[in-house]
Amino acid sequence: MRILVVNVNTTESVTAAIAASARTVAASGTEIVGLTPRFGAESVEGNLESHLAALGVADAVLRYPGPYDAVIQAGYGEHGREALQEMLDVPVVDITDAAASTAQFLGHRYSVVTTLDRTVPLIEDRLLLAGLDRRCASVRASGLEVLAIERDPAAAMAAIVAQARAAVVEDHAEVICLGCGGMAGLDEQVAAATGVPVVDGVTAAVTIAESLVRLDLRTSKVRTFGRPRPKRIDGWPFPDGGRDGP
Repeated sequence: MRILVVNVNTTESVTAAIAASARTVAASGTEIVGLTPRFGAESVEGNLESHLAALGVADAVLRYPGPYDAVIQAGYGEHGREALQEMLDVPVVDITDAAASTAQFLGHRYSVVTTLDRTVPLIEDRLLLAGLDRRCASVRASGLEVLAIERDPAAAMAAIVAQARAAVVEDHAEVICLGCGGMAGLDEQVAAATGVPVVDGVTAAVTIAESLVRLDLRTSKVRTFGRPRPKRIDGWPFPDGGRDGP
């Protein structure tokens, strides 16, 4: 089984960290391939950058030359999953959905700890769209820029833990979701500091994608995610206008 794990920003070191985290839970025989978009923002922290990421991720997936069995969009709250589901028939798993749905198996209510405050509404909207908002106690901002997690891991951890503890004590969250792909691999440390289960969306997405592939389940093409209708799209950047899957 081969799973493409696509970073939503163009920072190669973030892609490497995400892919490394994904490999820690991948089953024997599962190959994790990390992809970085060839265009987009170095970090995604707003609506414009998120929409650019949606195109960049789709471009990266459609340009990948080999076969694959599933795709993970490794950005928390970013746009683009629906476009991938239209263009592909293999399972597409977004880490926002993966983290929140997994959290609901572990406690009554969950909270998300993310980066900058401006990203909070984007995450709230994505959870609402996915139907996962009713059991979300809160979405809390750590105040970190995405790339600050890599630059100063100790300070980043302190900020994330502070908000995770506040979510548990003040918002009555019973599970914490790490609300940024760049936080991949921090779950054990945050769990130890808070005493509650902590879900990393990247690793959760890997296990969900593997399960869907093993169950031989694919994206429905009946209505919502049917193939795009053939038409002229001026300046379309993707090769072959999409494809029927790997």
